[in-house]
Amino acid sequence: MSQAIAIPAVDVAEDAAPKAVVAARALSRQYGEGDTAVHALRGVDLDVQREKLTAVMGPSGSGKSTLMHLLAGLDKPSEGDVYIDGTNVTKLNDTELTRLRRKHIGFVFQFFNLLPMLTAEENIVLPLSIAGEKPDKAWLQELTEKVGLEDRRTHRPAELSGGQQQRVAIARALVSRPTVMFADEPTGNLDSTTSGEILELLRSSVEAYGQTTVMVTHDPHAAAIAHRILFLSDGRVVQDLGPSEASDVIAAMDEVSRR
Repeated sequence: MSQAIAIPAVDVAEDAAPKAVVAARALSRQYGEGDTAVHALRGVDLDVQREKLTAVMGPSGSGKSTLMHLLAGLDKPSEGDVYIDGTNVTKLNDTELTRLRRKHIGFVFQFFNLLPMLTAEENIVLPLSIAGEKPDKAWLQELTEKVGLEDRRTHRPAELSGGQQQRVAIARALVSRPTVMFADEPTGNLDSTTSGEILELLRSSVEAYGQTTVMVTHDPHAAAIAHRILFLSDGRVVQDLGPSEASDVIAAMDEVSRR
């Protein structure tokens, strides 16, 4: 059975960039004011390990989606800082933030978010097209084969199964070789068999390409593929596990839910 890992206190100078690929320092997010204020995150300190898959779990309302959105630069914290590859994301203007996301961040969403009028290949290269870049043909071919879509490149989303659409979404997230890939409930809209295939693909992208990945999930079987599992409760990281079996993840979630 996995043992809980204590989270060390973090003490860094205000302007010192952490060495971690993604880092949070005293990260808080509050919605609303006064008696009706909701504290979604409360002073989170976190380092995301390079070339590892980190899963984030917690009960509904624990702050896991808020944490991912802040780490990915999709939302601004009320207090604290987020660093990606040494850059303080919270100090960037909108233009700078857009450029950073294009270069450093890939996204995989629960509902795929594919453009229906584009083919699978056009959806995959979309981040490069938006940035005015052309894909490396050899890399595109390797990536398409890696995700099992070599015979579906010209198909539009409506002609693909849910699993195939998620494979397109994963390839799209990887095509720019991002510093970090964020996956928000990537198997939440799939059956168990297809979910297993997608999880294997996510883990293999870490092993084959060294792709740092942060995955928010409610599924203990999904979390069990991770190198590290963070559990949130009431806006705080309350448990930090290393590689774990699904049964250990379930036990940890039960403990967290009772807090």
